[in-house]
Amino acid sequence: MVIIMLGAPGTGKGTIAGILTKELQIPQVSTGDIFRKHIGEQTELGKLAEKYISQGKLVPDDVTIGLVENRLEENDVKEGIILDGFPRTVKQAEELDKILENKGKKVDLVINLTTPEEEIIERIVNRRICSNPECKTVYNLILNPPKQEGICDKCGAELIQRKDDNPETVKQRFNSYIEETSPLVDYYSKKGNLFSATVSKSINKLGKDVAEDVLKFIKENK
Repeated sequence: MVIIMLGAPGTGKGTIAGILTKELQIPQVSTGDIFRKHIGEQTELGKLAEKYISQGKLVPDDVTIGLVENRLEENDVKEGIILDGFPRTVKQAEELDKILENKGKKVDLVINLTTPEEEIIERIVNRRICSNPECKTVYNLILNPPKQEGICDKCGAELIQRKDDNPETVKQRFNSYIEETSPLVDYYSKKGNLFSATVSKSINKLGKDVAEDVLKFIKENK
């Protein structure tokens, strides 16, 4: 099964994808994690990605498409994959369809998440990530804080804040999403594989609740 997570930064894509990964036994692949790894190692790709990400802009299509295509060749995604952060443009979506078609596969489900902008800013500014690359558990200092400040509940590693998790960059990323990525909603809506949901504390619907709805939807439509 090929699942795509759509939504502006801070809508809960990573949280929901993590739950689906556990329940469906298929890996979550985040282009953001791959970019951050390269940035940390200061590879040529990392330097290029950092240039765009630090400004709240999207990494160029050709770089991202090639990276994802290579990732789809690896053994752990033969049975399925949850793509978090890709595609981000219609061009990327069209290229992904071609890549999957060559493998006799298709996009089975696209999960589109929406959250009010003010909630997104609050959520991302208060987001903390486990520094252990094998864990990567996500916390929120308001919604789901760790039991011990600055320490991951699951593995005991230090929690960190991404340097681009600040109000100015978040607003830029949100605007980039609206301008360049939201057309994907129309693209997949026309294909009939779109599942839309609102993640917001104002309606008492958080990531785990949406994940349960998605799992129920998948079960009913097998």
